Amino acid sequence: MKYALLVYDSPSSWEDVSTEQRRALHGEYHAVAASPGVIGHYRLRQPQLTVTVRVEEGQTMKAEGPPPPRESLRAFYLFESDDHDSVFELAARIPAARMGGAIEVVPLTQR
Repeated sequence: MKYALLVYDSPSSWEDVSTEQRRALHGEYHAVAASPGVIGHYRLRQPQLTVTVRVEEGQTMKAEGPPPPRESLRAFYLFESDDHDSVFELAARIPAARMGGAIEVVPLTQR
């Protein structure tokens, strides 16, 4: 089965992180990306550069920026595994999970 691991980051969690710690955390993200079963890892651009699209009363509405969240969706991993527990083990290794953010695990289906 394939899963999307959506990485939600609390922007303030990086404010007091030293350059050395930042490098180490980036190394952890890359290590997760290199884990067996990970078939893709993508970092998203700054939320301010996005456009949110909604359809209201048949009209397509576009707004600069993301919808107002508590945390920002910052990256995602595509992971394939038949072992359901391994998905949660991998998600727990992503630094954002312990730095005030969250990892949303989404089972994927093909249509």
